Amino acid sequence: MLTMERFAYCNQLIEEFEKVIEKPIKQTSQQYFTGVDLGTSCIVLSVLNDQKEPVAGAYRYASVVKDGMIVDYLGAIQIVKELKDQLEEKLGVELLYCAAALPPGTATLDSGVIRHVVEGAGFELTALLDEPTAANAVLKIENGAIVDIGGGTTGITILENGQVVHVVDEATGGTHFSLVVAGSYHISFEEADVFKRDEQNHQELLPVLTPVIEKVASIVNQHVQSFDVKEIYLVGGTCCLTGIEKVIEKQTKIPTFKPDNPMFVTPLGIALNCQDEIL
Repeated sequence: MLTMERFAYCNQLIEEFEKVIEKPIKQTSQQYFTGVDLGTSCIVLSVLNDQKEPVAGAYRYASVVKDGMIVDYLGAIQIVKELKDQLEEKLGVELLYCAAALPPGTATLDSGVIRHVVEGAGFELTALLDEPTAANAVLKIENGAIVDIGGGTTGITILENGQVVHVVDEATGGTHFSLVVAGSYHISFEEADVFKRDEQNHQELLPVLTPVIEKVASIVNQHVQSFDVKEIYLVGGTCCLTGIEKVIEKQTKIPTFKPDNPMFVTPLGIALNCQDEIL
């Protein structure tokens, strides 16, 4: 299957989601399903109707999570509640059910906190899954490695015949990219984070960030060498950097691909796993 064909469902879903972020679809639905993605640098809420089609979405850049762990509990609740209220006002409905996700290997440490955050914001939690499983609900990969480069960590999941055979989360991510930008341009971390997100700066930034991208690629190499990985798929907000896939492919010598907007893959996958029965 050609890569573009493989990403057809993913890219279409993301395109629809980007549209409803700007203009929510106010309609009659038997039920609404929300995905809450508590990322290191960004919190995303995605809302689907009972046909599992995007109808609304919102996101806010924040620093309530560090290395995949919630460090500002009250701040997380506040932001999720505010985004929930915004979407409810736009849709004219109450959003009851939500799903959430955790980085690989953090379930025993943070699952209870995630539950308290979404319940504190007024949701009923109906599913709590790991981020790679959420991402693959959108990617639909049978074989290969999903590399999720988030703000604080890089998650690597290897699939064989649709089954997860290896999963790990390493503490290298977009935060390290921003630190390199801040040091190179002599600006604050916050300014670097904003500068890094602007697509117009990507061509200039790629050579600056290549060493840290190569570091990520070396981590990927460590975990794929024991498996027959023929393709790598990138997701996560940090992968929005134009050309990142080429650097990783050069270092790993494995064909590397990413969807049109890798930032929204996991949030949509979380919402797809939402149910109407309380966990």
